[in-house]
Amino acid sequence: MNACPHVEELPRPAPEPLGDTCPECLATGTHPVQLRLCLSCGHVGCCDSSPGRHATAHFEDAGHPVMRSFEPGESWRWCFVDGSIV
Repeated sequence: MNACPHVEELPRPAPEPLGDTCPECLATGTHPVQLRLCLSCGHVGCCDSSPGRHATAHFEDAGHPVMRSFEPGESWRWCFVDGSIV
């Protein structure tokens, strides 16, 4: 795990998830692969293995740098800015 200045800027406590699946996939009728939770606002998006890559698209649109896995039993975090697990 790497040190990341963006982790220190995250809201405490972490935001509640805005849903239980990727709303963009739900709207387009595609199947999300591996869900991700934005740790700035609670947006739930699909990973880059999904057709829409909605977690990355959320970062590109909103600029929210850190997400974590939203899969059961996983708690790792990724910083889009630093390009590493944090």
